[in-house]
Amino acid sequence: MPNPRIEPLKKVLAIDPNDDVAWFGLGKAYMDDGNFEEAAKALRQCVTVKPTYSAAYFALAQSLRTLNQLDECRTVIVTGIEVSTKNGDAMVTKNLEAMKNSLPS
Repeated sequence: MPNPRIEPLKKVLAIDPNDDVAWFGLGKAYMDDGNFEEAAKALRQCVTVKPTYSAAYFALAQSLRTLNQLDECRTVIVTGIEVSTKNGDAMVTKNLEAMKNSLPS
């Protein structure tokens, strides 16, 4: 059964396609469902709408790692570290650094 949060979030986005919180929520809901392809699409849109959304970079990197899209994952991690450091989001920076170090070279 699909995540019950998905349809309401899609309705919000139909009204306001620039709602970064809804894009993030949709991405996380897809991740919870194991649909990492759709999660990555939603999270890419989230950081397009709000390029300073630190947590979205981490969630996007997680989705890309799961999809084995490691080149894009590395790019997202680098950008995410820059953004989260600038925002003072130490936990996100720490998580992105750990993921960066765990990826195969």
